[in-house]
Amino acid sequence: MPRSTPSSAEQTVADIGEFGLIANIIRGLSRTPAVSVGPGDDSAVYLINGSAVTSTDILIEGVHFRRDWSSATEIGRKSVAVNAADIEAMGATPVAVVMSLGVPGDLPVRWVKDFAAGFRAEADTAGLALVGGDTSSARDITISVTVIGETGALEPVLRTGATPGEVVAVCGRLGWAAAGLTALGRGFRSPRAAVDSQRVPVVPYGEGRRAALGGATAMIDISDGLLADLNHVAQASGVWIDVETAAFEIPEPVAAVASAVGKDPLDFVLTGGEDHALAACFPMGELPSGWVGIGTVREADESGPMVTVDGRPHEGASGWEHFRRG
Repeated sequence: MPRSTPSSAEQTVADIGEFGLIANIIRGLSRTPAVSVGPGDDSAVYLINGSAVTSTDILIEGVHFRRDWSSATEIGRKSVAVNAADIEAMGATPVAVVMSLGVPGDLPVRWVKDFAAGFRAEADTAGLALVGGDTSSARDITISVTVIGETGALEPVLRTGATPGEVVAVCGRLGWAAAGLTALGRGFRSPRAAVDSQRVPVVPYGEGRRAALGGATAMIDISDGLLADLNHVAQASGVWIDVETAAFEIPEPVAAVASAVGKDPLDFVLTGGEDHALAACFPMGELPSGWVGIGTVREADESGPMVTVDGRPHEGASGWEHFRRG
């Protein structure tokens, strides 16, 4: 008796195979003028204006996302957002993206289609064209994304350029994703705005380039927490960065979660990661619109480069770090 073919709603990745999986991912792709050869050849071909800037991130099920917390579409969007933010932090313009996907054979094809739809939607928002990648079988869903950007006529904005006397400013949300993660970890799905920010970060697309044009001397993507990431800038530039808590307005969703769990909402803002806001240092003067001053850059003393809060060392962890015990 011939074996029946599973309906499209019931099909798994094992049913359609590798090439069917790839076809579902690349179907309906848009292409930017910078891309002359996209998926379907041995390599992609794209044009770069100025210096090429490249960044890679890996997202692993159970570490960076959970399927019971996030939809496939949200995971697809997040896969692009967390990587494109690194290009923004260099003052560059995102151009092209390459994605490799490892999945178990029993994963429903519907999940892959929804993931691809989310990936394409966020790529379009970021101004990216998907130009290639790879697929493989894997025990857990594993997503590797590489984004390529261009600097045009400007030099990339590095972490090493902060100078005493400058203003430290941020653009984007702070504390929202950490508050959302805390809510999800306790079995809640609200406040919706905070939970959604954890599922899909709201990257301030285009602001990295505007910061570069506005004279930013150093810049970083806030992925591990504001204090932790500013410390990367302080160490790379050999300076002391002081953050002023009076500069922050606590968003209502962050305040609501903090109140529910008995936590200082400022801890979410200062140490919460995964918002993918941008922090940059600017010469004294007018900041680009949308950027908010939160501190200053000072000469490092005998204690060496550091980050302080209101002039004093911060008590407790400053942010997320993989492999840290405790």
